[in-house]
Amino acid sequence: MNVLTKSSSMILGPIAALLGYIMNGIFWLQAKIGLANIGLCIILFTIVIYMLLLPLTIRQQKFSKLTPLMNPELNAIRDKYKGKNDQASMQRMNEETQLVYAKYGVNPMGSCVQLIIQMPILFALYRVIMNVPAYVTLVKDVFVDLADALLTTSGAEEYLQSIASSIQATTISKEFTANTIIDTLYKFRPANWEALAEQFPDLSSLISTTQTEISRMNNFLGLDISDTPMNIIMAHKSVFLVIGAAMIPILSALSNWVVSKMAMAQSGGQEPQGSDQMAASMKTMNTMMPLMSAFFCLTLPVGMGIYWIAGAVVRGVQQYLINRHLDNSDLEAMLAANLEKNKQKMEKKGGVTRAQMAENARINTRQIDAAAESAKSRRKEIQKEAAAISGEVGKAKENVKPGSLAEKANMVSEYNKTHQKR
Repeated sequence: MNVLTKSSSMILGPIAALLGYIMNGIFWLQAKIGLANIGLCIILFTIVIYMLLLPLTIRQQKFSKLTPLMNPELNAIRDKYKGKNDQASMQRMNEETQLVYAKYGVNPMGSCVQLIIQMPILFALYRVIMNVPAYVTLVKDVFVDLADALLTTSGAEEYLQSIASSIQATTISKEFTANTIIDTLYKFRPANWEALAEQFPDLSSLISTTQTEISRMNNFLGLDISDTPMNIIMAHKSVFLVIGAAMIPILSALSNWVVSKMAMAQSGGQEPQGSDQMAASMKTMNTMMPLMSAFFCLTLPVGMGIYWIAGAVVRGVQQYLINRHLDNSDLEAMLAANLEKNKQKMEKKGGVTRAQMAENARINTRQIDAAAESAKSRRKEIQKEAAAISGEVGKAKENVKPGSLAEKANMVSEYNKTHQKR
């Protein structure tokens, strides 16, 4: 049997498959308690994903919380090496900066890692939601009987292929199998189901049963999660559906904006430093994400909007709880623990221990003291030599006869010395 259209991408394919397994398990549990709804499944799935990302979230929150405390030290280091672009100075500045990060137990990359990880998850989730039957077995089973019937019905292949492009169902154009039929049927809108029943009246009962079951699974607060808000608004069959569809991008943008403001408040409301490119990128991302989410949620299936809104709500709750925990933490104890942890890490990697650093400092001090003592002794010797020469010169002057050339030479020498001093 051919596999339904799962992503074949080297990166997104495995991620989508993993997400599919998680979603399949959640949906199976829902079905066991009589709540087999794909929209609810996406919300539960979102909670699970963000719980798995919780360690990264804690690192990000910790970095944001401690940034105002680190900035004075980081700025002092930048000022110390301002204008020094040689390799040695840049290396020392980087080492001192890393020591500050180690002191506070944070990783500057941790604030961006979560966003970087979320992007492939988001694209892979798009694949899963666009073709849920490929990943969720119970949803696929809804279509199996109708797909098998259409597979043996005359004219079904030509008909389905003729409408494939209008509903973006590409797999059936390549081959006509039960799985490609299911791919196509999942993308059907109400008008397509009605046209299919008119085209094949002998299958109208089976078509109606399939449509009713999949519509029940896809229905979330009256919206079909496989359809886009834009299509629902353009169809404008019901004012309530139009309002509901419009609320998806609006709530997505609003929830993401609130979360970004919470993050800004947590960092003390400080604007990113101009020299800190990473902080500036984060600021731009916090501004653009709400707008991007509104655009995507308007043009992508409602299921993506549900994921985006649920994700923002979960992130907001996590931010609040983590921030509250950090507020109640003993900062001094945290810094002491971070220093000890960094010390053990350096020793484990074979780096310089604190004792070795102290010993090196003592050695360097002795070398400096020895050099200073040597210079002092040399100055004393020079002074003795100068005194001896001065005495010899004085004796030589005493032996000079008045009016001689030697006396005149001494007078010229004294005159030159006097004017040189001036």
